[in-house]
Amino acid sequence: MKKYIIYIVSAVAGITISMIDNYAMNGEISPIVIVMLLFLSVTALSAFNPNNVWLNALLVWIWLPASHLIKHLLEMPDSIYPNTYKSILLLALFTFTICIVGLLIGIGIRRVLRTVL
Repeated sequence: MKKYIIYIVSAVAGITISMIDNYAMNGEISPIVIVMLLFLSVTALSAFNPNNVWLNALLVWIWLPASHLIKHLLEMPDSIYPNTYKSILLLALFTFTICIVGLLIGIGIRRVLRTVL
């Protein structure tokens, strides 16, 4: 049961970050805030949960590009410019890279904490 809770936490973190990004329609929130939220969420989940860190990272990451893709398919206004499949793909690749870096740093933090403690 405990492992499912961490998956739910990961998904809720990703959905929340996506909602914050969608709130930024008029430029109230800098994109660096979204990047930092993704990075910190994945780093924390990877550092404190040794099981299935890749799945946790995917559950945090997938919501952001998916929300932009859905908005593009529904022809809704979006904060991404230009709102094309290419820009959504580039966003997905960039945020995936950020999540992978956070994942690796989180694993490193966990290893350091394990040797220190």
